[in-house]
This record gives sequence, structure tokens and C-alpha cells, in this order.
Amino acid sequence: MVMVEKSQVWIGSQDSIIYIINTHSMSCNKQLNDHRSGVMDIIIENRNGTASNSGAYSCSLDGTVIAWNISTLKVNRRFQLPCQNLTSIKFHNNRLWCCTGSCILVASTNGVVRQEVKMEDDLRDRCLSFLCFQLFPERDQVWASYSGSSDLYIWNIADLSRPPQKIHLQDCSEITCMIKVKNQMWIGSRGISQGKSKGKIYVIDAEKKTVEKELVGHTDTVKALCSAEDRYVLSGSGRDEGKIAIWKAE
Repeated sequence: MVMVEKSQVWIGSQDSIIYIINTHSMSCNKQLNDHRSGVMDIIIENRNGTASNSGAYSCSLDGTVIAWNISTLKVNRRFQLPCQNLTSIKFHNNRLWCCTGSCILVASTNGVVRQEVKMEDDLRDRCLSFLCFQLFPERDQVWASYSGSSDLYIWNIADLSRPPQKIHLQDCSEITCMIKVKNQMWIGSRGISQGKSKGKIYVIDAEKKTVEKELVGHTDTVKALCSAEDRYVLSGSGRDEGKIAIWKAE
């Protein structure tokens, strides 16, 4: 889900359709039907740190990426990445960063793969997969987590071939989402608090690579994090609880 031009919200669906909601009429009167599998992510093109309303990108689970003209709702171009489990994309330095199960691909806006963040051999042997990732452009870093793991991995964007740094999160079962807020990385997870399974948020100082706070506000896994002007962070939990918590970012 993403806000487009202050008057539209684009929502990707597992039925392969992008639904466009007009924020004034609160109605959905347009659909984009060019994907052939579940739409996993939608982003607005961002160049030189400023949003550009000229284009958007969407990706689907089958590895398809589509570049859209927002004004006309026409397809500018589409390409197929060499993967079958594309779960999220981000835009940085005129490149698309694409998270798949086995790696993070860095591709040109025409779909040519330029670099690759590979999984370490021991993790591949354990049949783990990339679960989520976040870019930290100010520090030339990419942060990522693996399924079933309580460790964070941090690569240097300038040299992705170097082994990543690792941060272990205590009493964490799995890292499920993350978001950059100021000079912090907020990590959503499923963890243990007072001997019970809870949804936990770890607030990490990006410079020191240390956990500043552990926040427990959900009984179910934290599934999503959203920043409101870097002043507040909203967290959403799994369907067993289905609640939203609002945190003040410091």
C-alpha cells in the first residue's frame, strides 16, 4: 500500500490486481491488471532523496517488476527478474533493490542485474531465506533478516562482497519487519517476554549497533511498522490480535 500524488492510495492484492482508491471520494474506481501473480510491493520512484511523481514500481511474487506512469496509469516498461519469490523492492541511487528468498538483487531500472547480496553458505545449508530488508542510505548500509532467525545482518553498500556485520537479538524468535526512523532501525519480531510469546520491537542505534529499547505492546507477532514524519511509529500485529500500537520516536 502506498500514497500516490496525495489523492490516491495504491493497494496491491494477492489476486494480482492493484486497486486505486481516491482519497477524496474514498472509492475504488480504477484497477491495474497487468500482474499475473500476487502483488507484493509498490514503491514511488525516489531520486536524489526527493520523491518524483513521474513513476511507480510494483512487483509480484513471480519475479515481475512493472514501471508505471502515474499520470496516465500506463505501463512504461516491465521485466522479469531471475527469481520466483520476489517479496519486496526499494529504490536507491537509480537502482532497484529486490528481495527474493535466496538473495537480494540490485538491478537497473531496465531489469539488468548489477549486483547481488548473497546468503552465507551456512545459512543456505540450513534452508533459510531472506525475510525482510531495509536500506540505510546515510550510512551506506543494507540491513536484512532471515526466516526463523534472531540475527540481523548488515552489509556495506559500497562493497557487498564483504561479510556482513551481525547483531543478535536476545529473546527473539524471528525478525518479521523493519523500518528506518532517524538514526535508528526499528525491528518488528516475534519474541519472548516474561516467559510468554509476544510481539516485540527492538530499537537499534544504527551507529553503535546496539539495542536501545525493547518494546512490548502486542500479544501477537509484529507484522508491520510505519513511520509518521519520524515523530511516531505505528506497529501492527498478526490476525490473532489484530491491533495497532502508536509509539513516540525519540
